[in-house]
Amino acid sequence: MEIIAYGVLTDEEPLLREAFDEAFAGAHELRCLGLFLDRDTALTAQGHEIVLSSVNDTLDAEVLRTLAEGGTRMIAQRSTGHNNVDLTAARDLGLTVARVSYYSPYSVAEFAWTLALAVNRRVVRAVHRTREFDFRLDGLMGRDLRGRTAGVVGTGKIGAAFARIAHGFGMRLLGWDVAENPDCLALGMEYVSRERLFAEADLVSLHVPLLPDTHHLVDKEALALMKDDAILVNSSRGGLVDTDALLETLRAGRLSGVGLDVYEEEAGVFFLDKSLEVMTDERLARLMTFSKVLVTSHQAYFTREAVGQIARTTAANVADHLAGRSGENTLVGPEPA
Repeated sequence: MEIIAYGVLTDEEPLLREAFDEAFAGAHELRCLGLFLDRDTALTAQGHEIVLSSVNDTLDAEVLRTLAEGGTRMIAQRSTGHNNVDLTAARDLGLTVARVSYYSPYSVAEFAWTLALAVNRRVVRAVHRTREFDFRLDGLMGRDLRGRTAGVVGTGKIGAAFARIAHGFGMRLLGWDVAENPDCLALGMEYVSRERLFAEADLVSLHVPLLPDTHHLVDKEALALMKDDAILVNSSRGGLVDTDALLETLRAGRLSGVGLDVYEEEAGVFFLDKSLEVMTDERLARLMTFSKVLVTSHQAYFTREAVGQIARTTAANVADHLAGRSGENTLVGPEPA
């Protein structure tokens, strides 16, 4: 059987092939495509029972219907997030959908800190200057993090890893989540209301999934609560932040730094080379004009360890489907035996 994978990145492909070779010993051929799965490309999956999707693929009802009509029976999402998949439509069409429920939390937590430190110490601006042999320090002053307050929004595996690093810096920890994490409590974290966290934190880092209840969690009201010199980091999902409200806040001269690895309209932009095109997304273009804002293209998860784990779990999900099994990664499919 040929299994088709969409949105496969150059550095990801060898790890994905290695995982499938180990899982199936060459019994199934893996076809890797760089293009993303959407309404324009769905027909290319015709005749493939199993489709491996990426987080930036569009799997709405129309795309899923096209896949089902072409013979697809399983969607294996190569990510934890699955807000790009219409699960209701998948269930109605009799499709199995699985995801990767867990991979290295350190990859994302460490990258969130990379963004936080870079904007705090003005690293990008400094590098641009020194490349032009401008070695002045004007405008590059940052702040010590020791003794300041880190607000961790979402204290699951990734949030807890972020909190441990903050604890290592000697920071006070505030947390917000639907349930308290004992590991975070052991670090001295105090769980508070969302409003208090935004008001007191010097650094706010987002680590919650994108759900209807968390969409635009960081809205105009939340941003108004934040300190004028606070730092905001989002390495989770773009839809957590109201971009219009963030732009308004930045235009008012507020916030010391913003690190964004995700953006609410990133589909069709991130993972692609747009350097020779006109940037038609005016909000993204405006974000780029602020020297205190650092935008990266959804790369927080992108370590050899995390991508390798994602590949192995995806192969295991496919094996479960072929065996008629359902497990912890199954979002839609047969009931567990």
